[in-house]
Amino acid sequence: MTLEKTEHEAALYGPFTQVVRELVDATIRTEVDDDEARAVQAELEGLVARLRSRQLEGAYAASHGAAARGRPWGNAVVGLRNPLAPPLAVVRESGRVWADFHLGAAYEGPPGLVHGGVSSLILDQMVGEATGASGKPGMTASLTLTYRRPTRLGDLRAEAWVERDEGIKTWARGHILDAEGVTVEAEGLLIVPRWLRQQG
Repeated sequence: MTLEKTEHEAALYGPFTQVVRELVDATIRTEVDDDEARAVQAELEGLVARLRSRQLEGAYAASHGAAARGRPWGNAVVGLRNPLAPPLAVVRESGRVWADFHLGAAYEGPPGLVHGGVSSLILDQMVGEATGASGKPGMTASLTLTYRRPTRLGDLRAEAWVERDEGIKTWARGHILDAEGVTVEAEGLLIVPRWLRQQG
């Protein structure tokens, strides 16, 4: 895919997917009456049918193969076309990666708090981003989390960095922070996958 086409699709589907994110949030928090809820459901069923009229086979990256590398638009954390993704816009800077993001009602576990599995999902992505930024992309072999205190829904930051590497193994650490400091810490072991080693 050409850069021009990629930019065109990003400009089209970025705002499109954001509207679906807003729909998810509105669905969780709406208090409209029964008739209005049923009317909206009927409209949404029609919209889904329109979108289903022409679709990819399977998942986004699986459908695009090698062309999807570097464009993880279906990814559950950073996917531009995935309404489940917050999404995180990851910045690479001086051997570290970081992202500022917002988690709303769709990511709730205990009342008013981020689900622990969502924190794990985000930190798994971030330690992977850190190893990729270091030049040794890897897949997670193990991820250990320490939940220091509850993470409140709202504005958050995630950071990750590489601690050391040995051959095909890389150890990375990361954490999630709110305005008061660290809420969750992670340590991951990532391994360069066999298919990538075979390319080198």
